[in-house]
Amino acid sequence: MEFDTKIKIVLRDDLEMWQKLNVTAFLMSGIAETQNIIGQPYIDKDNAQYLPMSQQPIMIHSSTGERMNELLQKALTKDVVITIYTEELFTTYNDEDNRAMVAKFKTDELNLVGIGIRGKKNHVDKLLKGFELHK
Repeated sequence: MEFDTKIKIVLRDDLEMWQKLNVTAFLMSGIAETQNIIGQPYIDKDNAQYLPMSQQPIMIHSSTGERMNELLQKALTKDVVITIYTEELFTTYNDEDNRAMVAKFKTDELNLVGIGIRGKKNHVDKLLKGFELHK
């Protein structure tokens, strides 16, 4: 199946494994909720039903924090949707506190540890040109 959009997640390269997994899950929840990418439920041979997942592949990249801030600034000028996760969110425990924490910082002051981007293929590819896939 060919898609006209792409989904990419960028993680700061110095995170611990549990942080990378946590950030990826939260970033994708924002994209999945707003972008109508969820497919149909899965049903196994015994007729047990499972929740649907994204219909699109999701590419995971890594980067330095500085480069992620540059990416965010560029992405905000393009026709893409963006979800972010900042380092401070590791210390909060609910959505209301998360939003309050992000609101304390100007865009160029955000201490980014993750960015999720979805948009037209060419826009996303240009934004992430030179970013390495996560290893």
